Amino acid sequence: MLKFYFNGSPNPTKVALFLEEAGLAYQPVAVDTRKGDQFKPEYLAINPNAKVPAIDDDGVKVFDSNAILLYLAEKTGKFLPANTPANRGELLSWLMFAATGVGPYSGQAVHFKHFAPEKIDYAHNRYQFEAQRHFGILNDHLASRRYMVGDTYTIVDMDVWGWARMLPFVLGEDAVAKYPNVKRLVDEIMARPAAAKAIALKDSFKFKAEMDDEARGNMFKHMSVKAA
Repeated sequence: MLKFYFNGSPNPTKVALFLEEAGLAYQPVAVDTRKGDQFKPEYLAINPNAKVPAIDDDGVKVFDSNAILLYLAEKTGKFLPANTPANRGELLSWLMFAATGVGPYSGQAVHFKHFAPEKIDYAHNRYQFEAQRHFGILNDHLASRRYMVGDTYTIVDMDVWGWARMLPFVLGEDAVAKYPNVKRLVDEIMARPAAAKAIALKDSFKFKAEMDDEARGNMFKHMSVKAA
């Protein structure tokens, strides 16, 4: 059975959404990054980058949420657009846009907004600007279409949803109103039963809630290296 290594953060949650949408049987395996589970040798054998999510599909190991989405979609034939060169090009372009832009800039925006021990205006402003810019591009793209690629719900919509549903945490409570087309997509996906199941998956496990020195040392490894 497919093993799904996850926690409740945005990137694993979008993979959970696919698994629930596709009705795939899977075994969820909690990786508590605040406790340092991601650095255990048995997990590094699956994902040497020490991040979540990852999967072990009967011996086939895949890490990075975008790679997992593409792998599962191609394996099952589900949640892909119509098979045309134009759609394939769009699928890869927007999937990589999310992988290299939306996710990383949103993650750094969250870090410098909520977790950095020092308030560094330059870093905060830099990542807030880039996160806003990327969501603006998504919003403009969705102005004339219901979904990100073609006319059907695909893994790219799931990919965007992972971080877009966290917009208030990334950019502030007033951010949602600035991206009405992104909000429309998020609202549509949130109404799907699979989304509720994906979000609730973490509630079946006990994850460390405290952001204490142990958690900061495990999640922000550069801090523990600097301290040493």
